[in-house]
Formats: sequence, structure tokens, C-alpha cells
Amino acid sequence: MSRLHTERHNTDRIGWLRAAVLGANDGIVSTASLIMGVAAASAGRGDVLIAGIAGLAAGAMSMAAGEFVSVSSQSDAEGADLARERRELADDPEHELQELTAIYVGRGLDPTLARQVAVQLTAKDALGAHARDELGINEITQARPMQAAFASALAFSVGAALPLVVVLLAPFAQLTSYVPAASLLSLALLGTWSARASGLRSWAPVIRIVFWGAAAMAVTAAIGAAFGTVV
Repeated sequence: MSRLHTERHNTDRIGWLRAAVLGANDGIVSTASLIMGVAAASAGRGDVLIAGIAGLAAGAMSMAAGEFVSVSSQSDAEGADLARERRELADDPEHELQELTAIYVGRGLDPTLARQVAVQLTAKDALGAHARDELGINEITQARPMQAAFASALAFSVGAALPLVVVLLAPFAQLTSYVPAASLLSLALLGTWSARASGLRSWAPVIRIVFWGAAAMAVTAAIGAAFGTVV
């Protein structure tokens, strides 16, 4: 009696997890850095809020557009490779069968068994077999431009909203202290979540994301304070 493969693997999330973590991290860091720079330049609360909201809107659209364009390029490349493979299967199926057999031999099967596997997989779905085993294209890694764009834009907006909430609630005189503290805490939580979502039991993602976030905010605040202007 066959058993269904019901396990959930961490790679199942790869399509949206990378875009979501990148978007949230960029939302927190870029908006907090912008707020720090504007606040350090002795701007008022209203100016800081306007700058932060503008950064949120522009950043979310930029992240969505960037992800869509870049992942669409990957999708176009995959489509071109599949079209070429489809033509080769139609023009010279025996050569393609030998090519698939050689792949399985290279993975450790003896030539006879490799040929049998190649024949059976070709009979069921020749293009799918070549896409998976020759081109490395499968359902998990296949490019999904809209999914990446939506995940990135949404995550950026959520991340960028966190420093803005601090601007609204914190005493303005201590804004340059409250914003980085809250942002670093948010980054630590993001690092913890991303580690758990990817199945990693390590502090490395937390340390990495907090360090670079702190560095970005420190540089922006220093520039704002040094020049006394918006950066």
C-alpha cells in the first residue's frame, strides 16, 4: 500500500520567504534610517512623518516593481529554456533520451537502470523530466513574479510602518533614541522569524540582520547630524 508524501519542507516557502524577509528588512532599515536622518537634521515631527510616509509608499512600489521585473526575467529565461527543450524533444527524441540517461548515470545509477528510468519518465512526461533533471526547474523553484512582488511590497509596508508608529507615539525630543531601539528590536524579531520559517536553529540570522540594520541607521543619522539637512 502506497503512502502519500505529506511532509512540509522548508524549501516549499522559498518562493515568498526570500522576498518577504528582504522587503521587511528593507522597510524597517530604510524608513528608520530616513527618519533618523531627518530627525537629526532638526526637522519637526510633521516633516519626519511626511518623509517616512513618502519613503514607505515609494519603497513599497520600488520593491514590488524590482521583484516583479527581476523574477520575470528569471521566468522568461525558464520559458525560453523549456521552449528549446520542447523543440529538441520533437526533433531528436533519441538524443534527448540518451542525455537523460547520462544524467541518471552521473547520479549513481548503472547504465541499464538509468536507461529504464529515462524511458519510463520520458513516456510519462518527457518535458517535465528534462525540466526537472536537466534544467533544474521544478514547482518549488519556479519563478513566480506576482507572488514575489506582492510578498515584497506587503512586507516592506509592514516593516516601514513600525518606525512610523514610534514617531507618532514616542516623545519627539527622544526620537533619535526610540526609533533605533524599536527598529533593532523589530529586526531581531524578523531575524528570529526568518530563522524559524527556514528551519534554522541558530542566532546567525538575528545577528546578521541586526548588525547591518544598526550600521545603516548609524551612517544615515551621522550624515543628517553633520550636514544639518535631510539625506
